[in-house]
Amino acid sequence: MGNKLEGKIAVVTGGSAGIGLGIAKAFAADGAQVFITGRRQAELDKAVAEIGNGAVGIQADASSLADFDRLYATVKASYGHIDVLALNAGFFDFAKLGEVTEDHFDKTYNTNVKGMLFGFQKALPLLSNGASVILTGSIAAFKGMPSLWVYSSTKAAVRNMVRAWILETKGLGIRINVLNPGHTLTPGFSNLLPAEAHAGVIDTIPLGRLGSAEDLGKAALFLASDDSAYVNGIELDVDGGAAQY
Repeated sequence: MGNKLEGKIAVVTGGSAGIGLGIAKAFAADGAQVFITGRRQAELDKAVAEIGNGAVGIQADASSLADFDRLYATVKASYGHIDVLALNAGFFDFAKLGEVTEDHFDKTYNTNVKGMLFGFQKALPLLSNGASVILTGSIAAFKGMPSLWVYSSTKAAVRNMVRAWILETKGLGIRINVLNPGHTLTPGFSNLLPAEAHAGVIDTIPLGRLGSAEDLGKAALFLASDDSAYVNGIELDVDGGAAQY
């Protein structure tokens, strides 16, 4: 346990599993008071117990503006501000060209773009001077990925929004960066890709292994802490080199 985030108030959306859980654990272990969100209460309760350190779980859907209002009202009532905001909640599924449905498109964009936009915008009044905002992107944002391009295009939108946001928030003293995971072994990854297919993916990763939620948590901790005090508007690829393949 460290103390880089000692006394800091951190919010992690989609923090009940996978990468979000890894981020929440890293923040809590380094001293932050962590709030996490998730859609399923049972998973949320389990994650809170796993994170420990006084973590608080709030049931919320990242595509719901009303849920964001409720989340931020709760944080405001308890602490009055946010020091670290990790907008991580996301949705991805495969869909080939010619088979994309309106429901698939809407679900992907409502969570990954609308959720990021309003999750940030609604948090603005609570962000402290010096606050760090981290959006979970993906190396998919700049790679052609068959059957995954609806998802990839949402992540391309995220990286562009951040480029503009750092200009529009000039003078507020906040930093906004994008964390780009590569192929990471999470429940979502395993659900989409059976274990026997993992070897083929690993062949495309120069480091020769899948990433872990802990890998992403450590990188997020860097972006959240004063170690990255002069880092603003970047994309940090945490992918074992897969983006270069």
